[in-house]
Amino acid sequence: MKGIILAGGLGTRLNPLTKITNKHLLPIYDKPMIYYPIQTLVNAGIKDIMVVTGGNYAGDFLRLLGNGREFGLSHIHYAYQEGEGGIAEALSLAAWFAEGEKICVVLGDNIIEKNIIKAVKDFEMQKNGAKILLKEVPDPERFGVAEITNGKLRSIEEKPKAPKSNLAVIGIYLYDDRVFDFIKGIKPSDRGELEITDVNNAYLKDGTMTWETLNGWWTDAGTFESLLRASILVSQTGANNIS
Repeated sequence: MKGIILAGGLGTRLNPLTKITNKHLLPIYDKPMIYYPIQTLVNAGIKDIMVVTGGNYAGDFLRLLGNGREFGLSHIHYAYQEGEGGIAEALSLAAWFAEGEKICVVLGDNIIEKNIIKAVKDFEMQKNGAKILLKEVPDPERFGVAEITNGKLRSIEEKPKAPKSNLAVIGIYLYDDRVFDFIKGIKPSDRGELEITDVNNAYLKDGTMTWETLNGWWTDAGTFESLLRASILVSQTGANNIS
C-alpha cells in the first residue's frame, strides 16, 4: 500500500500566518504540522509516500523533509497542485504514483493521538472498495458527516447545515485503484472544487465502502481554534502512539 499526503491549498483561514508559509509547515507544539501525517503512515507500515503540495512555498517541503531520512525513509515523492481544485483534484495528481495499488490518503492538517494500524490491515484484507474513519465531534457542520443506521453507513454529507449525526469523516481515506476513475466522473461543487465527499459517495453507491471509528483523539488544524487545540493535545498527551 502507498501513502499520499495532501498538503496544498492556500490556508486562507489562517491568514496572516499563511502569507509567509504553507499551512502545513506551521508548528504543532514542537514539530511542523506535516511531520504528523508522515509519522501516521510510517507507523502503519507505509513507507512509499508522496506529498502533494502547491502555492508559493512548495519548495520549503523539500528543504524541510528531503528524502525523509528523519522518518526512516529512503525517498519521498512530491507533486505540485496548481490552483485550488479541491482535495479530489489534488489526489488525482498521484494516479501515476499509485500504479494500481491500494492507497492511504491523509490530509496534511490531520493529527491523531494513536494510529491507523488496524484500519490499514483491515483494508489490506478487503477485496476492493474504500474505507473511511469516523470520529464523534462537537462541530460536525465543519466536516463531511456520516449517517449510520443499525451499523450501516447510509450517507455522507459535506458540511451540512443540519447534520444527521455528530460523526465526522476524518481526513484519512483508504482507496483501491478505482478512486482515480471515480474522480474523473465527479463534477465541481458550488465552491468550484472536486469534493472528496463525492468520491466517497461514489464508493457508497457502489456498495464497497466500509468504515471504522478511530480510537483516541483526532483534530484537524485548519483554523486558529483547531491549530491551538492540536498543539495543546500534542503537548499534553503526545501523538502517533503505536502502542
